[in-house]
Amino acid sequence: MSLRQKLLLLFSLTVAAAVAAVTWTVLVRVRSVFEQRDREETALVISQFQREFQHQSAEVAAAVASIAASERMRTMAFELVQSGDPSPYLTEAQTLAQDAQLDFLEIIGPDGKIVSSAQWPARFGYVEPIAWDDLPTFLETQDLPDGTSALGLFAYRAVSRSDQAAALPVRLLGGKRLDKSFLADLPVAPGMQISLYRTADQAPGGQLNLGPDVELFDPHRLLSVSGAVPNAARYESLIVSAINSGQQTSGVLYLTSNREDSVSATAIPLKSDKGAVLAVLMVAISRAGMVEAQQHIRAIAYVVASGGILLAILCSLWIAARVSRPIEQLASAAEQVAAGHWETRVNERGRDEIGVLARSFNHMTGQLVSQRERLVQTERVAAWRELARRLAHELKNPLFPLQLTVENLVRARELPAQEFDEIFRESTSTLGMEIANLKTIIGRFSDFSKMPKPQLERIDARDAVERVRALYETAAATGQSGAPIQFKVDLSQIPLTVDADTELLHRALSNLVLNAMDAMPNGGTLNLSAKPRGDRVEIRVADTGAGMTPEECERLFTPYYTTKEHGTGLGLAIVQSVVADHAGTIAVESPPGGGAAFVITLPGACEVTS
Repeated sequence: MSLRQKLLLLFSLTVAAAVAAVTWTVLVRVRSVFEQRDREETALVISQFQREFQHQSAEVAAAVASIAASERMRTMAFELVQSGDPSPYLTEAQTLAQDAQLDFLEIIGPDGKIVSSAQWPARFGYVEPIAWDDLPTFLETQDLPDGTSALGLFAYRAVSRSDQAAALPVRLLGGKRLDKSFLADLPVAPGMQISLYRTADQAPGGQLNLGPDVELFDPHRLLSVSGAVPNAARYESLIVSAINSGQQTSGVLYLTSNREDSVSATAIPLKSDKGAVLAVLMVAISRAGMVEAQQHIRAIAYVVASGGILLAILCSLWIAARVSRPIEQLASAAEQVAAGHWETRVNERGRDEIGVLARSFNHMTGQLVSQRERLVQTERVAAWRELARRLAHELKNPLFPLQLTVENLVRARELPAQEFDEIFRESTSTLGMEIANLKTIIGRFSDFSKMPKPQLERIDARDAVERVRALYETAAATGQSGAPIQFKVDLSQIPLTVDADTELLHRALSNLVLNAMDAMPNGGTLNLSAKPRGDRVEIRVADTGAGMTPEECERLFTPYYTTKEHGTGLGLAIVQSVVADHAGTIAVESPPGGGAAFVITLPGACEVTS
């Protein structure tokens, strides 16, 4: 990944992370604000409901107390106590309830039986199962003639005497319905829905009358001012929780698959005087406004993020023009210098750090070129001096015998012919051998000074190793050049294709084999191997001789350095030159305990596909 791409990625991630963090914070804050508003509105509705409930309770209590204190009721109660005959008053409750605007009213005689019932006249003579304690207004369900029941707010009073003496044993039970009309009086904010859920019917004593076939939750029992509540089944969890726990329960309900249709709902249980939950007041506030606000914020965040990323791209392009492009040019120039193009220069622009770096780079390459020229000149002079020294040293050895031989011939000229002829033959033989030695020395120096350029062709490295083995194995095994030497060859089973000059490679391997044989004057084992190493080919020539010191290994490939008594020090230098011309490397290994191994590594041939 380039510097420009890294800068673009860094800027884009920074902008995206910043926008995401701000968006998340705003969304959380918006949600908190809406939830706080919902709680406040719910609390307001509950407070208003309690006030309305108390108001209705007071109205019911006042209406029942007014009837109980009326002269008409007192007279009827006195006559009922005196005569014990309730038949004249069977319809009295209906008239009294209508006048007092009550939905329910029952007159109960001294024996606890119903004398008259406004909501169900046929209940005449039934016993009213109610504990006649000093109760406040309470919630209760009342059975109706059609087989249903109704939830109501009830109060009871005993009929009082006119002389403020003890009350007569006649009681009144009256109340009003707690239904849609009651919900209509509650304040409803926009987006709010108030509904009432009736629980199952109650058995005497205040216990729920739930049989094995009766479901705990019935969606049809949940009613609002306008009638049935849509998606009433979604409220089941909160309503059931409020009924079972008897505590107010709140939560978020998703009425449909759309988040806009979710509501913040609160279920408020309404209990009887026995503590049983008779109904649940449900307050639901739509979350559509909050969802729309969050979606609007997300849309703004997407726009801001897109704009920020676009700005990041522009900034990265600008920075690339000012920073990354000059750095890329410097990197490319450094690669060219590393490849040997020391004259490479870069443009010097500006006075900032990039400009200073460019000027420093140009100054460095200028110094490198100057130093290289001086170094080349110095090395050239040193090479010629070393060549002259080595050549003088090598030529000095055969010249001394030549000089002695010529001097012997001059002195032998004065001797008799027979002695002169013998000395002449010996001297001419010596002259021939030393002249041949001079030719050999001059030939080696000539070969080293003008190594031929390799003529590359596709060959198998195993064939080159086999050629060297076949050339020297027989002579080494019979001991023709000294003690017997055993050859061991380990070649790969797969072809080892390389691009090489057959003769130069053979010459290099032959030189290494001869050196290895010279290192084992007392005999030993010479190991030849050729194996693949990744995409390269490794050829190894190892001996079991005395080995070399670390200092000798370091200087071994230096021209004119030799450990032999009559060597020129050019053999391994020529081998290294041949290997380098084939883009390979050569190394020497000499572990403690003896033995040495020369390792040639050549690049494998590239397969060309059509």
